[in-house]
Amino acid sequence: MYFKVICLLSAVVALASGYGHSSQYIHRHDGHHQPLHHGHHHDYYTHPKYEFEYKVEDSHTGDHKSQHEHRDGDVVKGHYSLHEPDGSVRDVHYHADHHSGFHADVKHSTHHVVPHHHY
Repeated sequence: MYFKVICLLSAVVALASGYGHSSQYIHRHDGHHQPLHHGHHHDYYTHPKYEFEYKVEDSHTGDHKSQHEHRDGDVVKGHYSLHEPDGSVRDVHYHADHHSGFHADVKHSTHHVVPHHHY
C-alpha cells in the first residue's frame, strides 16, 4: 500500500510539473571549528557561511517568486521578488549584521495587466 501511495504522489508531481517551473540551489560552506573559552569551559563553533537560491514560475497559477540569500559570519544579504495578484512586483533587498541590525529596501513596480479576451 505504501508503494502505491508513493507512485500516486509521483504521478501527481509529474503532471503538475507541466504547468510551471521551480528550481532551488543550496551551497553550504563548512569552515574549521574555532574554540571559544569561557573560563574553564570550552565551546566550539563553526563560522556560519551559506548561500541559497530558489525560483518558482507557474504560468497556470500565476505564482512567480524568487529569493537569493547569502551569509558570511554575522552578515546576511539577500533579495526576493514576488509577483502580486494585482500584477505589481515587490522587490526587496535586505541586509543584516550584528552592528546595524536588519534593513530592507522595498520597491513596488506596477505592471498593467491586460486581460485576454477570446472571441
